[in-house]
Amino acid sequence: MSKPVVLIAEELSPATVEALGPDFEIRTVDGTDRPALLAALADSAAILVRSATQVDAEALAAAPKLKVVARAGVGLDNVDIKAATTAGVMVVNAPTSNIISAAELTVGHILSLARHIPAGHASLAEGLWKRSKYTGVELYEKTIGIIGLGRIGALITARMQAFGTNVIAYDPYITSARAQQLGVQLVSLEELLAQSDFITIHMPKTPETTGMISDEQLKLMKPTAFIVNVARGGLIDEDALHRALTSNTIAGAGLDVFVNEPPKDSPLVSLPNVVVTPHLGASTDEAQEKAGVSVARSVRLALSGELVPDAVNVAGGVIDPYVRPGIPLVEKLGQVFSGLAGSPLTSVDIEVRGELVDYDVSVLKLAALKGIFTNIVSETVSYVNAPLLAEQRGIEVRLITDSVSAEYRNLITLNGALSDGSQVSVSGTLTGTKQIEKIVGINGYDVEVPIAEHLIVMVYDDRPGIVAVFGQQFGDAKINIAGMQIARTMAGGKALSVLTVDSPAPDALLESVRTAIDADLLREIDITEA
Repeated sequence: MSKPVVLIAEELSPATVEALGPDFEIRTVDGTDRPALLAALADSAAILVRSATQVDAEALAAAPKLKVVARAGVGLDNVDIKAATTAGVMVVNAPTSNIISAAELTVGHILSLARHIPAGHASLAEGLWKRSKYTGVELYEKTIGIIGLGRIGALITARMQAFGTNVIAYDPYITSARAQQLGVQLVSLEELLAQSDFITIHMPKTPETTGMISDEQLKLMKPTAFIVNVARGGLIDEDALHRALTSNTIAGAGLDVFVNEPPKDSPLVSLPNVVVTPHLGASTDEAQEKAGVSVARSVRLALSGELVPDAVNVAGGVIDPYVRPGIPLVEKLGQVFSGLAGSPLTSVDIEVRGELVDYDVSVLKLAALKGIFTNIVSETVSYVNAPLLAEQRGIEVRLITDSVSAEYRNLITLNGALSDGSQVSVSGTLTGTKQIEKIVGINGYDVEVPIAEHLIVMVYDDRPGIVAVFGQQFGDAKINIAGMQIARTMAGGKALSVLTVDSPAPDALLESVRTAIDADLLREIDITEA
């Protein structure tokens, strides 16, 4: 029998090829040469790319034997994950390959800002000697504010503490126990902005975090403070940052990422109090080698039919066909669950009831954790790091199975306890011959709502006129309500509404609705395709 063909479409380290081993026929192609790429994909079982090769619907259609797309890095902007999932093609990446490199670059930006290293170099290279112009500040005893205390944030914490700094952090999903373990004081975002001498941001880019640092937040900072972003372009409002830098509202900024890359015509790049780098977070020899070796191992697992921990769209491995449709459902339930949580999670039970328990459902535990963390940590979440993220946060996780399911053939429920003493639960199932993904319970309320991209969940006192408020306010905002269900435990008691809408709702609209109905709870939840 001929060996499976593994196509390498961009330059990767020799260690990557070595990690693939002798079981495959290795071929190479220039991934940017479109006709050559499409021709080479015809009999390929796997393709390894970096960032230049576009693996879109057209490329996938040209690859009938393709089983796995491997991105030797973290970002997946050049891979059409939805089209790959539809085609039954696994997509893998290397989510932990660059965390040390990104943390070290952050420290480099902080040092460059503190001591004017780039400007001093440029001045001396021009033949000038201006020592007094580039007088800097020591890091010793300064306050470092970290927005997002995930794995990169934790690495930066350890490195900055070695300079004798005081580290504070804002992360709504980190427990005080985890922060204490790292030697970090948790504070509100407003307190962090006001107290810090250097701020670095490490949050995922979601509708909620895009532009989370804007005019209002920058005005809270000290005029001597600096801000650094090596995470995602757009977390800092670039127009607002330009205003703050040119008006001396803050002292300076270090930027490795931008809304548009390369940042052509961006006024930020030429400012004297800004240090910029061209998205170098993962650009080290070590990170590139780790990425290549990591995805090579994933390709081996995928082509041998084993579970692939770093798969981002399907779990792969020896999973029964009856269990497999539940994986994307449970990932989405995890996203709904975290969207409903108002404080850090301390424990979560994944309950599987019904006929599913006759099979190995351990992958559903991984899928639930992957969904829970997808939109609340800056790093890419996979089946291998999701349990680690839970462990790092001190979250107790249990998988509970029961063959009895009273109302549905199969029912999957996520029950969680939060640090403020409250509870969160969300239940889901697959219905009908088309296996429609539905939410059938939220916090004790019975509902039956198809899972949609944009959900709005509200709890309020049951009374007449509420539906009219929804119709008027969302209608005036030109946001279409695609579906709605209202549940209640008793007439005149508390009611829960779940709305599916065609587009995200602005914060001002949600606040207006909250006020109009005097809601106890109002959450907008955006679902990322699992």
